[in-house]
Amino acid sequence: MTAEYKVNGDVAVITMNNPPVNGLGYATRTAIAQGIDQANADPAVKAIVITGAGKAFSGGADIKEFGSPKATAEPNLLSVILTCENSSKPIVAAIHSVAMGGGLELALGCHYRIAAPGANIALPEVKLGLIPGAGGTMRLPRVLGVEPALNMIVSGEPVKSEMLAQLPGQKLFDKMASSPEALMEEAIAFARSVAATRPLPLVRNLPSKHPLGDAYFQFARNMVKGMAKNFPAPAKCVDAVEASTKKKFDDGMVYEREIFTALMFTPESRALRHLFMAERAASKIADVPEDTPQREIKSVAVIGAGTMGGGISMNFLNAGIPVTILEMKQEALDRGIAIIRKNYEGQVKKGKLKQDKYDQRMSLLKTTLSYDDIAQADLVIEAVFEEMGVKQKVFEQLDKVMKKGAILASNTSTLDVDQIAAFTKRPEDVVGLHFFSPANVMKLLEVVRGKKTGKDVMATVMSMAKKIRKTAVVSGVCDGFIGNRMIEQYSRQAGFLLDEGATPQQVDRAIEKFGFAMGPFRMGDLAGNDIGWAIRKRRAQERPDMLYSRTADKLCELGRFGQKTGAGWYDYQEGKRDAIPSKLVEDMIAEHRKSLGIEPRKISDEEIVQRLVFSLVNEGARILEEGIAARASDIDMVYITGYGFPIHRGGPMLYADQVGLFNVVHAMKRFAANPRDDAKFWEPAPLLMKLASEGKTFN
Repeated sequence: MTAEYKVNGDVAVITMNNPPVNGLGYATRTAIAQGIDQANADPAVKAIVITGAGKAFSGGADIKEFGSPKATAEPNLLSVILTCENSSKPIVAAIHSVAMGGGLELALGCHYRIAAPGANIALPEVKLGLIPGAGGTMRLPRVLGVEPALNMIVSGEPVKSEMLAQLPGQKLFDKMASSPEALMEEAIAFARSVAATRPLPLVRNLPSKHPLGDAYFQFARNMVKGMAKNFPAPAKCVDAVEASTKKKFDDGMVYEREIFTALMFTPESRALRHLFMAERAASKIADVPEDTPQREIKSVAVIGAGTMGGGISMNFLNAGIPVTILEMKQEALDRGIAIIRKNYEGQVKKGKLKQDKYDQRMSLLKTTLSYDDIAQADLVIEAVFEEMGVKQKVFEQLDKVMKKGAILASNTSTLDVDQIAAFTKRPEDVVGLHFFSPANVMKLLEVVRGKKTGKDVMATVMSMAKKIRKTAVVSGVCDGFIGNRMIEQYSRQAGFLLDEGATPQQVDRAIEKFGFAMGPFRMGDLAGNDIGWAIRKRRAQERPDMLYSRTADKLCELGRFGQKTGAGWYDYQEGKRDAIPSKLVEDMIAEHRKSLGIEPRKISDEEIVQRLVFSLVNEGARILEEGIAARASDIDMVYITGYGFPIHRGGPMLYADQVGLFNVVHAMKRFAANPRDDAKFWEPAPLLMKLASEGKTFN
């Protein structure tokens, strides 16, 4: 049952019931329309109330129907809203908890609205690269005023019902309920009080105007242009709201729909809708049902008080979970705690954190030099040096002291989690939790599932990730997991480009223009070039056939490890992060080319972008083939949330889909013919070849 119909005396109550947020799917829309018809046909019914069961009035479109014919099948949302407006009996929307997108548009089509305090009200379509498509840009300015309505539509952010109710002259809510619990009783009483009112008020008949007219909308366009340069939807929101002030209502509705339909086919909207679905898909593990029993995580221990250990600890403190940090030396502990304090104090200074919250978080933090003090923790995460011998000592000790049922996690970024698990007698309790630096800021959490990791452990850590506000993506065990395994190929290509004639700043500039937050050389300087150097040294022993440019090694031999040493691929001034091109580095690269007998050539920005991005795609295809990632969209989530891939491109795998896999394969064949590149790597992965030959896509 997607909507219930009941009669309370002379008031019909239609309750949407499509968990979790009463999405307006085909069955729900049909049931609402049928309920309105039934109420209008019943002479005993004088008025109608529409509300939602559970924890929402309605969250809008049903995501289960995205992209399917059901999403637009009649009665579509526009038809349901028209049915509301044409009802011969007054309809009152009883709004609580959540009224977003199509849910808010449905309420705006009702004759009256009563809202419970605390309800989140929003038109968030802009976050999917769209504008509201069922009258939101036409009706919201008429009930709220143009400026507050445009602010809501352009930002897509929810606003509390009681805040909106305080706006001068607002007509969004005819009444505020005294409390969420009293909403239905008061809504039914209100419906009775307006039962005889005629004519019935319609939002479409209200005026929409701004006193400054064209000047205001030009100002709004300039503001939006600066904030959303890669996305067309925010500017189109301004166009649509402006139309509400200049066109007749029905003409404005046609214009809104034209914009909505055009945006649906833009690559930016496709990318945002893809990521919206990808985030939800990433939380699901095929063989771990949602009802899998979970272990309790009431306390956490972190081994290591360095940058990663401190950042990891802050995530749990922020979520109200007690943390004990273990170190071997008191000075290391003191240094780590000082950094945590400094981070929090910075937030307090900026007004992002209240003093009492800061005090509360610090009160949850304990420190120790003894493993015995962490024995009762429910989850322990090691964040020690990235070397297998060091990890072995830690996990052998944890195996001795940790209570039965504790989850033992490694923050390793590349090492074999199965080998780490084998250092214990409880491999089913061991999992990889790869946080990204800075761990208290970055959203991505790679959850590395070992061969023997328990299903209950997986269910627990995926749930825990939500509590600490991380986007968790599951990876199988391989060197570098999903993210770092792919970035290694990206970094190799960046090195080959230097050998062939590019400069670090040209490569960085090209990929940043494409939309990356940071190019490979600026990223190396930020992370520390010595980290990549250590990995390459290990690779030289494990895989001597792997080709690398030697420029990065030569840079490290000069002690230029990046920002932390004041010099890397770029020069840095003390206390500043500005990357200044280095003559010394350019001379070093030129000298290295000369020693290899390479005549530098002019390299286009297009070639730079294709080689860097398609290297990610080819390795991503291999990761999918091997089952390291469950789905292509998981890889996209890793790169959007952990590696600064441009959001408007939707991730490397979706970008390849949009370019066309046939075109990607042909580009790779060109790169394979380059004598200075790694021809073996550029052999398209079998999965990529198969999909391209069949005209299919990753997603």
